[in-house]
Amino acid sequence: MSEQLPQTFYLEPELLQKLGDLELVAREVVEGLRAGSHRSPLKGFSTEFAHHRQYVPGDAIRHIDWRVFARTDRYYTKLYEAETNFDCYILLDVSSSMTYSSGKVSKLEYAKFLAATLAYLVLKQRDSVGLSLFDSELRAYLPPRSAMSIILQIDKLLRDIRPTPKSAIAKQLYDIGLMIKRRSVVILISDLLAETDDILAGLAHLKFAGHNVNVLHTLDPYELEFPFKGTWRFEGLEQEEPLTTQPERIRNDYIANMNAYLERLRTGCAASMMDYMTIDTSRPLDAVLSEFFFNRESNLAGASVGARL
Repeated sequence: MSEQLPQTFYLEPELLQKLGDLELVAREVVEGLRAGSHRSPLKGFSTEFAHHRQYVPGDAIRHIDWRVFARTDRYYTKLYEAETNFDCYILLDVSSSMTYSSGKVSKLEYAKFLAATLAYLVLKQRDSVGLSLFDSELRAYLPPRSAMSIILQIDKLLRDIRPTPKSAIAKQLYDIGLMIKRRSVVILISDLLAETDDILAGLAHLKFAGHNVNVLHTLDPYELEFPFKGTWRFEGLEQEEPLTTQPERIRNDYIANMNAYLERLRTGCAASMMDYMTIDTSRPLDAVLSEFFFNRESNLAGASVGARL
């Protein structure tokens, strides 16, 4: 019997039906596990005690070990054996630049639907998912859980978040990386409007820690194509100085610079064996997700062949 879909704003039943049985398959074996729904030695909340870890905000209070607290004056949570394969951390950039839109849906709104749908698909295959919302600081954090009820918490965070003017992607990747205690699947959703070298360094930090890193580079079609005509005043979304110009005069240089920027990110991620995908927010979400999962499966197959050779 299938589990009933929670009533949320950022989950669309028709979209989930189109996606069918897509699964997020980890490229590497995470802590000795293969992908799929089966019992594993990863720890979650269930019936058989495994070990302790330090309490973090969002953990259920009922799992705090009060005897350990009495001895150490610190909060520790009991971890139990669970039927889960891996933790998935979704990192969503909620800075002001993400609010740009040339059409009906901003990059941020598109990214929220993307994050919620990915979270649901992870939970559907009985793995654990968490969410981090950041700009220049970490604005909200939900540690991974495998219970479908976390979708309601994710949906509320996505509805309540308010963008702020500045982002610091590289710093947040380092800081969030320190919060992830074991090897996990990490999905970054952002427009990546920052220094390319800094972004790649932050991503490499996560990869070096053993995480399976995925980058969903979310951009508006006007940012990719620059089809403006006439005279425009471009306002900086993250406190940059405004620019008044005739776009036709700078379009060729803009497109060349944009393509070079995308290629640096693409090749930088590939060099560190991180999955990268440029997302045009004018594309249907089901098509984007289907391509994302197809690419991951292809990369998994290629990695398996390479390992055998």
